[in-house]
Amino acid sequence: MTLPSSPPESRSAAPWWHHGHVWLVIAGPVTVILAGIATVVIAVRQPDPLVAEDYYRRGIEINKTLAEEGAKALLPALQGRNHAASPAPAR
Repeated sequence: MTLPSSPPESRSAAPWWHHGHVWLVIAGPVTVILAGIATVVIAVRQPDPLVAEDYYRRGIEINKTLAEEGAKALLPALQGRNHAASPAPAR
């Protein structure tokens, strides 16, 4: 017993661009390409500003200032932290 088969032209009579799944497959890569182009355009039109020409020297100066004031600057924080754990001083 053999089953009748359908003619091949009835399965795919429409051209490829009439099928929705083809556009779904094409939409992903096209979206990625357009997003990449948009990213390049933004990067070229608005470059990142330079922080400072002498950023390294300024950083060293800041570190020196912090080292000099280090003990003084941390003293209130240490007192506040230790105050919660220590009993009240006797009067």
